[in-house]
Amino acid sequence: MTILSALPTPEARAAALELLLKQAQEEIAELQARDALKTQFLANISHDLRTPLTAVITHAEILREGVLGPLTERQLESIRGIIGGGRQLLDQVGEILTYARGAANRLSLVPSRFHIADVLRQVGTLNESLLARKELSFSIEVDDAMPELVADREKITHVLGNLVGNAIDFTSHGGRVWAHARPVEDASGAAALVEVGDTGVGIAPEHHDLIFREFAQVDSTPSRPHHGTGLGLTIARKLVELHGGRIWVESALGQGSRFFFTIPYDRRAAE
Repeated sequence: MTILSALPTPEARAAALELLLKQAQEEIAELQARDALKTQFLANISHDLRTPLTAVITHAEILREGVLGPLTERQLESIRGIIGGGRQLLDQVGEILTYARGAANRLSLVPSRFHIADVLRQVGTLNESLLARKELSFSIEVDDAMPELVADREKITHVLGNLVGNAIDFTSHGGRVWAHARPVEDASGAAALVEVGDTGVGIAPEHHDLIFREFAQVDSTPSRPHHGTGLGLTIARKLVELHGGRIWVESALGQGSRFFFTIPYDRRAAE
């Protein structure tokens, strides 16, 4: 017998139920307020960390260039390590800031007209040193029928940067990474379909949904070989959905991964 059914009259049961509902609504409101405070804290601390981190990297680069005098090779090696670690940390702070803005619905699009091929080449150029270090091949293929897109170029570059960066990170020496784009027709109409694939370790099917969740790590042990915030794919999904598209993965362990996302466009405007 429940507490409500033990009450003597329907009126008493209704009053008790109304009280329980009010308490539940108050608890939900409190949780929402706490979540908003957490999101704002993440945005504030991420923003405040960027300035001193940028200063550290800038001063290290001044030392590396010999502006303040010559350095030994061992000193230069140490300075390069400071710069590399600082940039990696700055990227992670940037991911947290982008996530916080997205969680607070403060992300907006700044559309421009561009060719997806130009963005793919830009991302490839930015990752040349990482590709060379692991001796990975990187190929780009864009269908001749692919029109210009009207979208937020910076955010599409961010999505592709995350996907290509992951592909490089999870692909062994001598492997292959690629990025393809072609026009398709989906449920919402005309769209650009972009694929980023690799010959890396792959992802088990039961983890395909997990990897797009906030702070998710398939391997969460401290000794895991790949580190990060766990926000890259969450942010990629947010930015793609902001454009009205969708993102998904096709993968299996030991068989590499292929990430796909769509960006809708107006066929008549493109023509």
